[in-house]
Amino acid sequence: MAFLTTWKEAASRKSDRRTPESSLHEALDQCMTALDLFLTNQFSEALSYLKPRTKESMYHSLTYATILEMQAMMTFDPQDILLAGNMMKEAQLLCQRHRRKSSVTDSFSSLVHRPTLGQFTEEEIHAEVCYAECLLQRAALTFLQDENMVSFIKGGIKVRNSYQTYKELDSLVQSSQYCKGENHRHFEGGVKLGVGAFNLTLSMLPTRILRLLEFVGFSGNKDYGLLQLEEGASGHSFRAVLCVMLLLCYHTFLTFVLGTGNVNIEEAEKLLKPYLNRYPKGAIFLFFSGRIEVIKGNIDAATYIYMKAAYLSMFGKEDYKPFGDDEVELFRAVPGLKLKIAGKSLPTEKFAIRKSRRYLSSNPISLPVPALEMMYIWNGYAVIGKQPKLTDGILEIITKAEEMLEKGPENEYSVDDECLVKLLKGLCLKYLGRVQEAEENFRSISASEKKIKYDHYLIPNALLELALLFMEQGRNEEAIKLLESAKQNYKNYSMESRTHFRIQAATLQAKSSLENNRRAMVSSVSL
Repeated sequence: MAFLTTWKEAASRKSDRRTPESSLHEALDQCMTALDLFLTNQFSEALSYLKPRTKESMYHSLTYATILEMQAMMTFDPQDILLAGNMMKEAQLLCQRHRRKSSVTDSFSSLVHRPTLGQFTEEEIHAEVCYAECLLQRAALTFLQDENMVSFIKGGIKVRNSYQTYKELDSLVQSSQYCKGENHRHFEGGVKLGVGAFNLTLSMLPTRILRLLEFVGFSGNKDYGLLQLEEGASGHSFRAVLCVMLLLCYHTFLTFVLGTGNVNIEEAEKLLKPYLNRYPKGAIFLFFSGRIEVIKGNIDAATYIYMKAAYLSMFGKEDYKPFGDDEVELFRAVPGLKLKIAGKSLPTEKFAIRKSRRYLSSNPISLPVPALEMMYIWNGYAVIGKQPKLTDGILEIITKAEEMLEKGPENEYSVDDECLVKLLKGLCLKYLGRVQEAEENFRSISASEKKIKYDHYLIPNALLELALLFMEQGRNEEAIKLLESAKQNYKNYSMESRTHFRIQAATLQAKSSLENNRRAMVSSVSL
């Protein structure tokens, strides 16, 4: 870390000669260097480079917190989310200290005594856009961290304040009074990022929800949002790469989740190409590259090898297998395809690697229903369960797998595989209305707890599913006890963060139902 020492010594010698503009310029240059480190997978180096000035420089603090937030969004680790939230709060407080006492939002929304733009220094106007960005990112973390109503309201307030600030800053940039400062491209890039993100996101919401939001001052124009992000992406600014990432998310994910699936592949590839050239091993850009290959139908080029192997392994010996691949060789290739984001492996990748290890021996023991297991990891049964015919078909596959396990010789994975099949079978039975049978399957997993050797995630998830079954029957007190047991008594298992999010949501729902029932009883007695 010698370069850090040199930088700190130089910074100390120059501190007396800095003007606010040169200090801002220097901070932005250093933050772009840190982003460059981050994008070349040097995550810890990027954070170490930024850390010495996070208490004094709003851009260092914001960049540091943004890197932590990217990590949290991809790992879903509760500790990562908490750390990012705390750091983003510190960044917001630092930005607040650099803001003019009468903020841009206050000034522009006032009909009387509106100050002239010349009363805001360049540092103060940068503080406004950084403050809005902190609010927006904190809101995203609030929604991710907790799903209760109080958090929802807090997050909503942050979103509204951020939206209003970006809206006023956009008006400033468009006005004839706007004078470009020395670092104007970075400021304008920040405005384009926020205005583009808001307009694009709001425009994709259902009309009914958008009308409600418009009533309280929100509005969204998709074309304007895309234009702002495209302009932000093409500029040489601190936020250009963030504009690119948002556009790639839109083209490769949001158009599938919230749209028709009609993806502009050419535009996505055009955006990605210069970054792949510059960062050929950058994990984030390789991720988007893989996503594009999936959309194009090039499964091999996408590294979705585990799912390909999982589906092939479920074909019968007499069935025709597409692709001409051998599933054992595909499973064996999975561990070598691992990517790390912000120094950590993604939870689903770790899960796939653990499962694939069964195939590394010379005499591998096949996974029973790997594709159906991965469907559970992504909560797919909640969707399939709405179609009885599909659910019946999956139950038939699971029942056959259960019969094969019962007939086959015992091995070190036998209990784990039997419990997995019972979990999936219980889910199908639940959605088919066969409640008693579903409960029996979920309970049998807890009975085998001490015999499970590898798939320890099955136990807390079985308790969770049993609790959800009880909640549907109005047995909320029993459900809460099961949820508390699942949360408190089991640690360090596969996809733990995902399970904890589901437990938290179920607990809040069960407690809310209990409270509503108590209120109803009190009301009826008083009447």
